[in-house]
Amino acid sequence: MSSVRDVLRRRDYAVIGQIIEPRSKVLDLGCGDGTLLAWLMENKQCDGRGVEIDSTLVQQAIARGASVYQGDLLESLSDYPDGTFDYVILSQTLQQVDHPRTVLREMLRVGRRMVVGFPNFGYWRIRLAFLFGGCAPKSRMFPFEWYESPNIHVLTVEDFELLVHRENWSVERRIFLAGAHEVKSFGNLLAEVAVYVVTR
Repeated sequence: MSSVRDVLRRRDYAVIGQIIEPRSKVLDLGCGDGTLLAWLMENKQCDGRGVEIDSTLVQQAIARGASVYQGDLLESLSDYPDGTFDYVILSQTLQQVDHPRTVLREMLRVGRRMVVGFPNFGYWRIRLAFLFGGCAPKSRMFPFEWYESPNIHVLTVEDFELLVHRENWSVERRIFLAGAHEVKSFGNLLAEVAVYVVTR
């Protein structure tokens, strides 16, 4: 079981938990140990499925009561017919996938809405660290050295907005976070994490 405390530890999870409507059909991609998915199933009576590549995390998710299987995101998405889910979630994983645009397109094929959360590498602290330190960017949420980082695509709020525009998608909601606080303006500069709800 996932407690409210588990979900609130990650502010992006708390935001996503508020976004998802009760009794929705949800697919959580890169669901980790199933914290968010199990919480949605228990507290919002969602019909949830999860995909995770790490077998240890899959076992932890199943122990929480979540319906999760081990697999590659793109391959897993191809198994589902159009419009299978109300929401497809990808939180803190977009920057780690090999083909992010293809994954996003598939998310909108199998789901009515996609909820995407990602670290904003346009965040002012990262800009300053890069400017004055001259090293690969790091943040409080992703403190990895470049040679250990799971992040293979470094994106910003502005980068994501440009992709949404190019694909002719629609943004239903934008939530920008800096620590535990919501940022109301200048998201590309002031947000540490961005969460988007996007439709076709």
